[in-house]
Amino acid sequence: MKKTLYVLLILFSVGVIIFFLIDESMPEGKSGPDAEALAERMLVAINVEAWEQIPFISWSFRDAHHYVWDKQNHLVLVKWEDYEAVIDLNLIKGKATRSGKALEGAEREEAVLNAWAFFCNDSFWLNAPAKAFDDGATRKIVVDENGSDQLLIQYESGGVTPGDAYLWQLDENYLPVSYKMWVSIIPFGGVKSTWSDWKEFDGAMISTSHNLGPLEIAVRDIKTGTSLQDFGLAPNLFDLSFQ
Repeated sequence: MKKTLYVLLILFSVGVIIFFLIDESMPEGKSGPDAEALAERMLVAINVEAWEQIPFISWSFRDAHHYVWDKQNHLVLVKWEDYEAVIDLNLIKGKATRSGKALEGAEREEAVLNAWAFFCNDSFWLNAPAKAFDDGATRKIVVDENGSDQLLIQYESGGVTPGDAYLWQLDENYLPVSYKMWVSIIPFGGVKSTWSDWKEFDGAMISTSHNLGPLEIAVRDIKTGTSLQDFGLAPNLFDLSFQ
């Protein structure tokens, strides 16, 4: 018993030390035309216009969650473990199966909500810069110690955890290279993640690799298309008229 308490005390002490070593307060920043212009330059760098024209896109997040997204109609197929769900992203409603068996009632609702939460997180890692002007987002400029402008974006609404904020570091062409996070699911502020291995998809630039300390967050198997058939799926897959 004493040994267990001793181990717990050590773990607690290490946690406190890490907190004070890593935790960083979110900078204030300055809103206004300069911040808006910096955000616009970032969108040009990733070619957000090309991104918005992509009808369908599929990808895998950390080889655990798999998606086919009808971007124009706000519908998505989500696969994880032995679950599949098709959801209307505007209504957060849809249909779900487990091991090929249709779910109903509370089980279906839980699966749909899980799929929606996965999508909110994983689509952000797919192309967070494109969300710079989402509803509820604010933009501010933060000048770092080297005199370079960084872009602070905070999301006051939307998604699963409103209030989250991201401080983007951009290269000389305004393409993101990393950001620091102040998010509710991480107890430390200012945790840094890289945005690298940029690749072009139908003109849009997407970062396919992120390093969060020793943890790699990979976005793999990205494919674009014009219909569900391009992904080997039935054209009526997104029919939710019975819901």
